[in-house]
Amino acid sequence: MGWFQRLSDGLSKTRQAVRQSLDRVLGRTPDPAMLEELEAALLTADLGVRVVDRLMTHVREHARGADAANPEALQNVLSRSLYDVLAPVQGPSLEQLIEKGPKPFVVLMVGVNGVGKTTTIAKMAQRFVQGGRRPLLVAGDTFRAAAIDQLQVWADRVGVDVIRHRHGADPAAVAFDGIVAAKARAADVVLIDTAGRLHTKSNLMEELRKIVRVIGQALPGAPHEILLVLDATVGQNALAQARQFKEVVGVTGLALTKLDGTARGGIVVAIAEELKLPVRLIGVGESVEDLQDFNQEAFIAALFGQPAIRS
Repeated sequence: MGWFQRLSDGLSKTRQAVRQSLDRVLGRTPDPAMLEELEAALLTADLGVRVVDRLMTHVREHARGADAANPEALQNVLSRSLYDVLAPVQGPSLEQLIEKGPKPFVVLMVGVNGVGKTTTIAKMAQRFVQGGRRPLLVAGDTFRAAAIDQLQVWADRVGVDVIRHRHGADPAAVAFDGIVAAKARAADVVLIDTAGRLHTKSNLMEELRKIVRVIGQALPGAPHEILLVLDATVGQNALAQARQFKEVVGVTGLALTKLDGTARGGIVVAIAEELKLPVRLIGVGESVEDLQDFNQEAFIAALFGQPAIRS
């Protein structure tokens, strides 16, 4: 299965939710009831109120034009509008950042419980190994013994090293030791796991600040990427998480997982519109190949089932 087909299949639930209403509008001059239905579908897909307002303004302008009944023209209006929203967050991929960045390149993984941080780290590590790089994993989630063991299992499968301490150890100390080990072992990339924490718990967020500070002491300029992992199935709550983590630790990139399990995959767009954070990775399935670099043109094409149209 090709990468675009994986993306398209992963976004099928979201696409179906939008296309059902869009198909009723296409090929005819949209009336107010049709436009309301389309607006509701876009909101249900979690594109966000600001984005949907912008899209519907353009759709209503189109509906008053001479080619209002042209289905391809209407799809192009939506496609161009979304392209404008997503273009600013089409940052370089992690591989590109690592290629141009210092060595070792340190990636700190953050997020709430259950978003798939550890699995995402494992997939990233395997991608790096396949690309000829030497990753080092750091088991910074010391709150759960199972998390340390899980990361070790993944590392053994991929064939990479893990820096780990005992259950309950200071996660900042583990991160520090991980950086020291990475320099000694000439690792290319350091992937630091952290405990899932509620973004509303100030003490846990303060501990995350401490981890960032200690990493900077171990290697000036690090972490080079603070990657926030978000579960796309939670919709607007993911936006609230992104807001808080960005404020606390200065998130520099996003990875959205479980897009294949939701009809609300438009949350990618909502977050892009509000926070202007680069989307580095999207997850559309369980296999390593299902973790993909974000590409706004491919995303729009998979969302609407047609090629993206640039402005």
